[in-house]
Amino acid sequence: MERPQSRSASVLTDAPPRQPLLWAALAYACGILLGVYAWRPPSWWLIAALVFGSSAAFLVRRRPRVAFAIILSALCILGALTIQVRGPVSGTVPNLSDGEETLITAHVVREGIPERSGPRDLRQRIDLETETIDTDTATTAARFGIRATLYDKEDGESGASAMPHIFHYGERIRFSAKLNRPHNYRNPGAFDYEGFLAEQGIVALASCKAAEVELLPGFSGSRVEDWRVRVHRSIIQQIARLWPGEQAALVDALLIGENAFVGRDLLTDFQRTGTYHVLVISGLKVAILALVTFWLLRRMRVGEIEASGITVVLTVAYAALTDVGAPVWRATLMLAVYLCARILYRKKSVLNAIGAAAIALLLIDPHALLGASFQLSFLCVLIIAGIGTPILQRTTQPVLRALRSLDAVSYDFALPPRLIQFRLDLRMIADRLQNVLGSRLPLQLLSRSGRILIRACEFVVISIALQAGFALPMAYYFHRATIVSLPANVLAVPLTEVAMIAAMAAIAISYVWLVPAKVAAMIAGISLRAMAGSVRWFGALRLSDARVPTPQLSLIVLAGAALALAMILARRRAVLVFVGLAAVFTSAFWICAIPPHPHTKAGSLEVTAIDVGEGDSIFLVSPQGKTLLVDAGGIPHWMHSELDIGEDVVSPYLWSRGFSRLDRVAVTHPHADHIGGMHAVLANFRPRELWIGPGDFNSELRDLLREARALGIPVTRHQAGDDFSADDLSVQILAPAADAISRKANDDSLVMRVSYGATSALLEGDAEKEVERTIAENRPAADLLKVGHHGSNTSTIPELLAAVHPRFAVISVGARNVYHHPRPEVLARLGESHVLTYRTDLDGAVTFYLDGRTVTPHSRDLE
Repeated sequence: MERPQSRSASVLTDAPPRQPLLWAALAYACGILLGVYAWRPPSWWLIAALVFGSSAAFLVRRRPRVAFAIILSALCILGALTIQVRGPVSGTVPNLSDGEETLITAHVVREGIPERSGPRDLRQRIDLETETIDTDTATTAARFGIRATLYDKEDGESGASAMPHIFHYGERIRFSAKLNRPHNYRNPGAFDYEGFLAEQGIVALASCKAAEVELLPGFSGSRVEDWRVRVHRSIIQQIARLWPGEQAALVDALLIGENAFVGRDLLTDFQRTGTYHVLVISGLKVAILALVTFWLLRRMRVGEIEASGITVVLTVAYAALTDVGAPVWRATLMLAVYLCARILYRKKSVLNAIGAAAIALLLIDPHALLGASFQLSFLCVLIIAGIGTPILQRTTQPVLRALRSLDAVSYDFALPPRLIQFRLDLRMIADRLQNVLGSRLPLQLLSRSGRILIRACEFVVISIALQAGFALPMAYYFHRATIVSLPANVLAVPLTEVAMIAAMAAIAISYVWLVPAKVAAMIAGISLRAMAGSVRWFGALRLSDARVPTPQLSLIVLAGAALALAMILARRRAVLVFVGLAAVFTSAFWICAIPPHPHTKAGSLEVTAIDVGEGDSIFLVSPQGKTLLVDAGGIPHWMHSELDIGEDVVSPYLWSRGFSRLDRVAVTHPHADHIGGMHAVLANFRPRELWIGPGDFNSELRDLLREARALGIPVTRHQAGDDFSADDLSVQILAPAADAISRKANDDSLVMRVSYGATSALLEGDAEKEVERTIAENRPAADLLKVGHHGSNTSTIPELLAAVHPRFAVISVGARNVYHHPRPEVLARLGESHVLTYRTDLDGAVTFYLDGRTVTPHSRDLE
């Protein structure tokens, strides 16, 4: 007869799973997502949490596994409650006249670094906290964050900067400027610039000439922060002394996270190759610093507890010094938790340490979960600890143990037979080498070279796992398939380690003696040149420029499930480990190689005016799914903006719709606000044809045509009178004429009428009155009019409206633009003609569906 188990034995066999803190962190994170996407009254969540909590307390001794599951459910509910109680991250500005001139008194809370924004243009961006705001009617005491851009020019003869003062932390200033709220491009897939600034406490933007800023007496701020900023500034100055140009910019980025001086082309190469993480202060930098510090302290015979404490203190000091925000503090917290767990529990609770750090960070800021930085940081450590480490523990780690003390025969008895045989083989090889290398050197050489080789293999294994696991977030956030990431990182990461250690040593020594500091600086410089060269080489490969659209929800779920499966199976039998890895690599291949089905509406011609600010970009999708992009927006060079409308606005919109290729693109005329973004569109979507008008080329159009030829894209000229079919669409070119000679580039705009069935759209580009009169003579009736020249009074004449007789109109225009488009006269003419008018500055991306009989407008609803 079988003896019944005691209650205590039952409890032991029904214990909760391992890594409870990791599971708790995942449950809490799921609750945060649930609270974001499924709003319920907070009282509902609170009641549910109390019910689940009391149920878990009742079952904890009777059914521990059931109780554990209920506790996770309660944590999930608490996560939903927390995010809804906290509310969205936002900032409010007092009720001021948006865009009106105001007198601002403020103090500097984050000083900027002067940088060049043009051949002779300088600028300095600083963050301010306001004290008072003076308008024509009142003086208001207000405290809110402003990001101010101060402009100046170099002296044309001497080359000296005209900027009278570099503004530092705590200084009080007064200046006149227009306060504007941050504005997002209102397209699906657009970056939330307003939310990004709100997280930093910035709720308004301003700009003025630096010479017009009045420096006030007094200091406002924290003396501790002032000391930190001074140290930070001093380090930047030392970097400028030790390294020239690009090397100094790379050291700035490498050590303190300041990448403002790294050129956009090099930054793009780092992004293409998947090595951008070496230019930001991330877990990699914290890990390198901690590893070197801990290793040196242990070699100096410092105890493990003391070495761990000193390492944490130095890492916290480094995080405070860089001041790059949450990412470095997350890495620092994770390091501290890991070192504590290592002291208390050795290496058995790494995943628990990760879970504890995640819970702490999400309790402090639950909104962090929604950011790419948080997700990438924790995904990285989860892949390393949950997949990479278990595989290495069963493969390379035993070999590393076998390479220890090869001359100690007694150590053999602590190892399994196969490793004993391995050690015997190495000793036999060492015996053969004794005649050449002596009696002691061969064993040391074999041991150290074997360790280096195995560490290199471990790095490759971890890199492969990370590349496969990061396929989903890289596609979702950056729309990149970093195919060359593995070889690029194999070179970049070791060079980064050397450069970082040498650069830190050089800066520290330079405060004492400059000559030896330059020796260390030279070592860092060689590493930096090698790193930049390898990144440029890999970045120049066409293979490295693979762009992918946003993965569909089903694929996101499957990829996440594959990662979870691989982590669960990583400690199982070899066959199961292979199954888990195969699932991860299959999902990564699917994300990178198989494009999703684009979001379109079958049976209708879609015409979408993408919000590109003060510019034009019109996207057409035929009933059969063929695509035509007319213009791609852009920013004039005199605005000195680093924003690329094609890369940063148009492409994310198309990727969010699931498009990876375009059939055709067209440039109406070569003005920057129409052609500027087309370079990125050609590179990202490789269209099968480029349409242009018959007019003369300017330098911008010549550059674009040169790029099209390099990419193998055929170029087709169209002119007035062309009437043809493009798949299931009818296209009629109304202007310009082949022999038209105009002094206005706007009048050379490629004007086209696109029809499907009995419905049509007239796309004017920037055509003005003279061209519109010619078009009106042909009476090209259309249901939808893309208003010419952004609603300027130079276009949309009454004759055109009478001839076209549109039911709908759309104006592509920038919010608060300096041209005051659209003009009231144009809006009045459209109203008098009973045209229902949409504007991208007010309505965001606007879509019209032409089904051959009727036209249906949709504002920011493209599903």
